Amino acid sequence: MNCPCVNCLKGFVTFLNFVCWLCGAFIVGLGEFQMIHSRFGSLITSFWPIYPADTLIVMGTIATCVCYLGIMGALKENRCMLITFFILLFILMLVELAMACVFLVYERKINTFFEKDLMRSLETYKNSTSEGNLTIKEDFDVVQHIFRCCGVRGVADWEGNVPLSCCTKNPCNVIPQPNWQEGCNMKLRNWFARNFLSTGAGVVSLFILQFICMCFTVPIFCQFSRNGYGYK
Repeated sequence: MNCPCVNCLKGFVTFLNFVCWLCGAFIVGLGEFQMIHSRFGSLITSFWPIYPADTLIVMGTIATCVCYLGIMGALKENRCMLITFFILLFILMLVELAMACVFLVYERKINTFFEKDLMRSLETYKNSTSEGNLTIKEDFDVVQHIFRCCGVRGVADWEGNVPLSCCTKNPCNVIPQPNWQEGCNMKLRNWFARNFLSTGAGVVSLFILQFICMCFTVPIFCQFSRNGYGYK
């Protein structure tokens, strides 16, 4: 293998790792966007280990660090950095496969957990004092306002003590208060399912890109090692 070919392959590997790094950074940004625009973390507690926004941020951050290591290893022609990159990338791919399996299992249980968690949060809201459980109350009000829904199954869940966040008017200065009739359970489930799908798609896409990167990088590194092209 001549020197121009080696330089071309090294540049191609660096480019693949850079694309992988960009994808990781994009996934982190997507996770941050989801976290900023979702205000019901205190209402849905059954999914905290694999909450979509948290999963995207963690996986994206790890991927950017690993891919950066691959970029520097290829540019500096450092054997130790590349070996570390291979090992970390392989472990990361295994974790992503495990996460995909967990997503698949939990996706089937969304309907079971959602209504139970929302009903528990609604009962906490109703039984709280004006100064108690402010996080749950604020999150529930935000959800009802944004999704234009009321209660879990419907407005009847409030048993006559309907909060202003259920009102269809803004500002709500009409008596009697007109309220949204549809419950929040179905709307939140649909929103969560869409975010679940985007999270799964992001993890799978990153896994495919990392697999392609490894398939190209490993044989090139082996060729470099056999021919001694400056790798330390």
